[in-house]
Amino acid sequence: MATHKSSRRGLLKAGLAGGAVGAISSCEPCGGRSGPAIHTGQRVRWRLASSFPGSLDTIFGSATHLSETVSAMTEGNFTIEVYQAGELVPGLQVLDAAQKGSCEVGHTAGYYYVGKDPALAFDTCMPFGLSSRQQTAWLYEGGGLELVREVYADFSVISFPCGNTGAQMGGWFRKPMRSAADLKGLKMRIPGLGGRVMDALGVNVQNIAGGDIYPALERGVIDATDWVGPYDDEMLGFYQVAKIYHYPGWWEPGPSLSFVVNQDAWASLPKSYQAVFEAASRGAALAMQAAYDAKNPPALQRLLGHGVQLTRFPEDLMSAAREASQQLLSDQAASDPRSARILQNWEKFRSGAFEWFGTAERAYMESMGPG
Repeated sequence: MATHKSSRRGLLKAGLAGGAVGAISSCEPCGGRSGPAIHTGQRVRWRLASSFPGSLDTIFGSATHLSETVSAMTEGNFTIEVYQAGELVPGLQVLDAAQKGSCEVGHTAGYYYVGKDPALAFDTCMPFGLSSRQQTAWLYEGGGLELVREVYADFSVISFPCGNTGAQMGGWFRKPMRSAADLKGLKMRIPGLGGRVMDALGVNVQNIAGGDIYPALERGVIDATDWVGPYDDEMLGFYQVAKIYHYPGWWEPGPSLSFVVNQDAWASLPKSYQAVFEAASRGAALAMQAAYDAKNPPALQRLLGHGVQLTRFPEDLMSAAREASQQLLSDQAASDPRSARILQNWEKFRSGAFEWFGTAERAYMESMGPG
C-alpha cells in the first residue's frame, strides 16, 4: 500500500491533539477565537515523501502523527498521504521532490543535503553542537529557524521542525576503535558534517539511506554505521552483524528532523490550514522526542542481553574529532558568508546554553550517579 498509517499513540490520545487545537484557537491566523479550529471547508489533498522506512515507527511516526492530526483537526478536509522512503522517491531525494512539487511535503533531515549547501546542517545538528533541548530552543527561540529557512528558500521550500531523537550513539563497528588511528581506512556510513569530520580523520565515508544500511553492513560494503540509538538500532538488527556499540555520537548530540513544504503549495493553503499544519508539526515533534526517551532505555538493556559490547570512544579520538570539527566550521565560515552569519548566531547561543545546562542540570545528573 502507498499509505502507511499507524494507530494514534498515547500522547495523541491523551490530549496532544487537544493541545494543538488549543494552540490553533489562540493563534493570530485564527483571529484569537476560542474553541475548536474553524476550517474553510476547502478540501486539500497533499502527499508527503519521507526519507525513512515505515518500519521505524518512532522516526517515521512523526509523519503519520502529522497526517492524523491535520485530518482530525479539519474534519478530514485537509489530508496528507504519507509515503515511506522509496515509494515516491528514494530517501535521499526527498528535498528535491518537495522543491519540484512532486510532493507537497518532505520528511527528512537537512544534513542529508550538505552537498547542496553545507549550511543545511544547522537545521539538523552540528558536531559537538547542541543537545536536543538546546537545538529546539535555538530553532524556536534563538533565531535559528529564521536563519535555516533562508537557506531552504533557495530550494523553494519552507521548513518546520518535526522531531528530535536526542543524543545519538556512536554507532556499530565490527572492530573496536581503540585510538584515532583505527579510523584510517574504515568504511563507515555517516551523513552530514559528521561525515566530513570523519573523512578528515581518514574514514572512507558513505551516505546510505536508512533502509539500505543493514544489507551494506552485512555484506561488508561498510565496516561501521551510525544510525540513531538503541530502539531504532535494535529494530534494524545491526547487533546481528556488528557487536561493538560505540558512544557518544559526538556528531549528532541533538539532531532535529524537518518537514519541508513546497512554497507554492504552502502559499495556496488557507490560513487556518497553515495554522493547523504548524500546530500539528509541533505536536509531532513533542511525540517523537518523548517516544525515544521512553523506548531507548529498555532497548539498550535488550541489546546488552544480545551480547553487544557498549564501548566509549577513546579520548584521543574525541580530541581529534573536536579539533577537526572546529577546523571544518572555520573553513566553512571563511568560504560562505551565510554560513558565517549562522555560525556566529549558533555559537553565541551554544555558549550560553552550555553554561546554563552545565550548572544545575549537570550537577543534578552527577549527584544521581550511574544508577
